[in-house]
Amino acid sequence: MRTLAKIFIGLTASLAAFVATANAQTYPNKPIRMIVSIAAGSVTDVIMRAAASELQATLGQPLVIENRGGAAGILGGQSCAQAAPDGYTVCIIYHSTLSFNPIIFSKLPYDADTDFVPVARLFFLIEGVFVSNALNVKSVPELKAKALADPTALNYATLGEGSYPDLFLKWLNNQWGTKIVGIPYKGGGPAAQALAANEVQLTRFGVGNFLGLVEGGRVKAVAVSAAKRSALLPDVPTFAEVGWGNFPGQGWWGLAAPKGTPKDIVAKLNGTFVKLFTDPKFMAFLEKQAVVPAATTPEDFVAFLKEDRKSAQALIDIAKLPRAEYKAE
Repeated sequence: MRTLAKIFIGLTASLAAFVATANAQTYPNKPIRMIVSIAAGSVTDVIMRAAASELQATLGQPLVIENRGGAAGILGGQSCAQAAPDGYTVCIIYHSTLSFNPIIFSKLPYDADTDFVPVARLFFLIEGVFVSNALNVKSVPELKAKALADPTALNYATLGEGSYPDLFLKWLNNQWGTKIVGIPYKGGGPAAQALAANEVQLTRFGVGNFLGLVEGGRVKAVAVSAAKRSALLPDVPTFAEVGWGNFPGQGWWGLAAPKGTPKDIVAKLNGTFVKLFTDPKFMAFLEKQAVVPAATTPEDFVAFLKEDRKSAQALIDIAKLPRAEYKAE
């Protein structure tokens, strides 16, 4: 009887493996939903829409983008975690989703360590600090003087409590002894428009969200987070040059899938996305969006995430951010 049971278990496992392989060979045979954890119009949204257009020819099916911005990536992470693990939902996540949120919040609607299959890191952000023209400052020293003159007068755009822009604000308030107020937005695009309209007076986001406004003279860039000055903003000093070189970490975006997504499908997704994100023509497009291409294997992405969690903890310690209970918006 035990022998029959072992044979049955072996046959079941073999059948499951055969079905998974067959599914991967025919995958995809219908449109793929791509959850993007940021508002439409933000630089990551622009990049992923361009990627979706390129990948449709490769995959033979459209990638339908669903923007789930807000709450420091928690809404997008929740949607991803709750999706069917069949390869027909892929998720564009970032540093808040898997590195910061599990440290900052209790009672998240997803488990950052078990609810996702990391597929590939895709790119790093080049970020900048931008100010409203109405503030009438042209440099970080002038910004600091303005902030110190009236410590509560300035508003700053974030992606919500605990987001990377919010943590930078808390760090900056600690450094300067100010009480600049954070205002949440659902993405870099909405934050950029708010800055141009002087709804907020400063912020830190990916440079790509602000290039058009800077070139149009509607906002001012005062620093960039790159190791050297950006060719897109050659006159703007780096964080190190303005005294912010000890601020840890770097923003990134990557591709994940719901837990349980078959390994063969994960491998196919990885190969497809990595091929695009290492294509010279697409890389040139990425550089114009002020991001740094950085595609990886799933295994390298997993290793990177472990180290990035450590960097997130260091930043949270510097910002002196207490752990909070997440409350749905």
